[in-house]
Amino acid sequence: MAGKPKPTALRIIEGNRSKRPLPKNEPKPRVGIPQPPAQLDAYATAEWSRIAPELEAIGLLSTIDGTTLAAYCQCVSRWMQAEEAIAKMKARDKLTSGLMIKTSNGNAIQNPLVGVANRSMLMAIRFASEFGMSPAARARLAALPHEATDPHAKESYF
Repeated sequence: MAGKPKPTALRIIEGNRSKRPLPKNEPKPRVGIPQPPAQLDAYATAEWSRIAPELEAIGLLSTIDGTTLAAYCQCVSRWMQAEEAIAKMKARDKLTSGLMIKTSNGNAIQNPLVGVANRSMLMAIRFASEFGMSPAARARLAALPHEATDPHAKESYF
């Protein structure tokens, strides 16, 4: 079974390796940076400010992608916060470096923050792949000028 469809903009940047015809009737939202939601915390807002201009410059961010980008940014923020909390615990816990905690019964278990950090990191990577932001995705990308990926440019790529 084939994976989920890849966005046409990514197929074009990668060079349409499948050689299948590009869809002619795919919706073409405006390329641009959406407004970040007010609910984003400082780390998420910083990640938004860092990555949104890069994605827009290569034509992979549209004005309707705000929720997906916000989810990615929030996952990055949660990962960073969990890692900071683990680092603080590490300073007090020389034996397990904050990776393990004792339960009320005296049993050692994995620190729940490690699970939060791991899940947030994995989710951030999944969201990043939606925008072609993984090292593997970048290796497949061919540099195109912004005009070639802008669906509202004078010359259509279809």
